[in-house]
Amino acid sequence: MKRSEQREAEFLVLFRALFNETGEMEGQTDMFFNAEGDDLSVKVSESDKEYVKLRVLAIVAKLPEIDEMISKNITGWTIDRIGKVDLTIIRLAVYEIMFDEDIPVGVSINEAVELAKKYGRDESGAFVNGVLAKFAK
Repeated sequence: MKRSEQREAEFLVLFRALFNETGEMEGQTDMFFNAEGDDLSVKVSESDKEYVKLRVLAIVAKLPEIDEMISKNITGWTIDRIGKVDLTIIRLAVYEIMFDEDIPVGVSINEAVELAKKYGRDESGAFVNGVLAKFAK
């Protein structure tokens, strides 16, 4: 898998964290990769599956800290008002920006904006970019 495909898989699995208990995320990752008809689940190597699973578990473990960072950097909003898709994308990008030194900040933001354009509302790309720009400083 390309890194952007891994990131998209991470987003799709992480989105499930909004609707499942933290302890269920490993099983949710397995279910995601075993889903029939999902383009990302087809011909994914075991090492890619393991990489995505470990990343998702690492992000989920840091969610309280990530959400606190997001809350401090959004003006005129509360985290509860952010759309679930946008919030998941922002969480993933904030994790990359703050905790993953291997990924350049600009790449994290650009990839997040692309995910927002693909999965979010019309204005999601601009919103995600605006929130994440505060983390780029």
